[in-house]
Formats: sequence, C-alpha cells, structure tokens
Amino acid sequence: MSEKNLQNICKKSLEDNKAENILALDIEGISSFADVIMIATANSNRHAKSLANKLVESIKANNKNILNVEGKVESGWILVDCGGVVVNIMKEDIREFYDLEGLWGENTLLNSSNK
Repeated sequence: MSEKNLQNICKKSLEDNKAENILALDIEGISSFADVIMIATANSNRHAKSLANKLVESIKANNKNILNVEGKVESGWILVDCGGVVVNIMKEDIREFYDLEGLWGENTLLNSSNK
C-alpha cells in the first residue's frame, strides 16, 4: 500500500468521525521517522480516543499494520504510528500549545480539511 493510499485512508477515517482541522505535512527528506505527519483536532478526550480507535480499525481493515499507538486519553494527545504516516490526534488547546504545524513549517503542508 502506498503512503498516499494510507494517507487517504487516515484522512477519510478522521473526516468520517468528525475530526476537525485535518492537516497533512510532507516531511519526507527532513525526517527519518515518517514521510507524512497528519494532525487532527478532537473536541474532547473521549472524542480523541474514539478517533484513534476508529482510525486503527480502518487501517487494519485495509490490511495495514499499526506500529504503535501512544498517549493517554487524559493527555489530550494520541499518536497513531502507521510507519510512513504518523497521525497526531489532539485537543485544540494541546494542538495550539505544541504547534506542530509551526514546528515543521508551512512549506511542508500537503493538504488541509477545515471543518
């Protein structure tokens, strides 16, 4: 499965489950751990957990393995590592605080879905 296909599966799962402000950042060539970072906003800790669980289900349903899921629900940040694509599901205040978009720079933006 190509990274683009995996990215599309992740984006669809996040959109279908009401994640907000979904971004994909191209970090290929500037990072050794992934080619794409996706960031999505959850409106609560429970929503973040649900988004992560549904994302894992979608990826497994497409015969792709999950390398790791990290983060505690109460932290407001759950990371789903799919190998070439790493998905960060964050509550809005956590997302603003860590500003991953700013860290990687706007030149890495592949696409966004503002909902």
